Amino acid sequence: MSKLTALFDEYGQSPWIDNIRRDWLNDGTLKDLVAQGVRGVTSNPSIFAKALATSSAYDEFLTGAHSKDPETLFETLAVQDVKDACDVLAQVHEQSKVDFTEGRRRYLDGFVSLEVSPHLARDTTGTIAAAKRLASEVGRSNVMIKIPGTREGLLAVTEVLGSGINVNVTLIFSLERYDEVIDAWLEGLERAQERGHDLREVASVASFFVSRVDVAVDALLDEADPRRGTIANAQVCGAYQRFQDRMSSARVARLIESGAQIQRPLWASTSTKNPLYPDLLYVDPIVGNETVNTMPDPTLAAVLDHGDFAGSLLASDASIQLQTTLLEELPSTVSLAAVTERLEIDGVNAFSTSYDELLATVAAKIAST
Repeated sequence: MSKLTALFDEYGQSPWIDNIRRDWLNDGTLKDLVAQGVRGVTSNPSIFAKALATSSAYDEFLTGAHSKDPETLFETLAVQDVKDACDVLAQVHEQSKVDFTEGRRRYLDGFVSLEVSPHLARDTTGTIAAAKRLASEVGRSNVMIKIPGTREGLLAVTEVLGSGINVNVTLIFSLERYDEVIDAWLEGLERAQERGHDLREVASVASFFVSRVDVAVDALLDEADPRRGTIANAQVCGAYQRFQDRMSSARVARLIESGAQIQRPLWASTSTKNPLYPDLLYVDPIVGNETVNTMPDPTLAAVLDHGDFAGSLLASDASIQLQTTLLEELPSTVSLAAVTERLEIDGVNAFSTSYDELLATVAAKIAST
């Protein structure tokens, strides 16, 4: 049994990989990772930009493409990558249906995420239209459409879920916004139910970004402050506590009785940015039942090599409570609300910049063919 398989079977956390590449689909790398225990795939503009810039696997497609519009071409190849990845994960998805139907799990698994254009992060109407179009173009039951958890994005989340489409709510940095994400999910499922959609087939995860919080908070603390490198995981503990509380509410219970899946928290941005910190700082300590951790390749490889999940901060209520007190003990010079608000703004801007760079890479490849 690999450590990824143990992570799911023994601890209830689904390991996903935060990468998608055409060459991985062509040479069987993704299939091999799934055999080792990977249960889902996430992608974003930065990932696609890197894949396009460093791989020749897309050149043949670009050479034979009929359109010369970079955005149209990118979307076409991204949709094809996601289709093929969904097919690789299909067996995981089908088995999760059995586990869900027989009551062993409260969710489906085996999803591949495709993000709407980051330029739509403040455009509710545009996000809804793009999400519906992308879901239709992929045409797989295990595709998830990624929508940023901005205020405008949350309105779209409700409508897209209400249309029976799986949603990965991304770029969540604060506990307050996470509460709003759960509200949007609940309203979306209730809308889906009113419209006659089968709630058993409407899945969602809430992607809570982790390591970037420590990068931002550490910069505001003295170098000798013992709280450095602790606040991100303390927030995860707070998020997990809220997840447990909200998923046990009467409102959620009514939806579950109607066949609904729960919305799982997904830990994203889990590579360690500070080389002085352990390489699995944002994996081993935040293992929890009914959660997801989506990891870039090096982090996933490190888990396979030396992951150790027994000492998770999420293992007991007492540990969770102890960690969340750290959030209340920050010095007055550190406003976590201000930090997380800035992280959301920077995150949207960074993804938009990556998207523009991606389109520039596509345009350059077109010009060279």
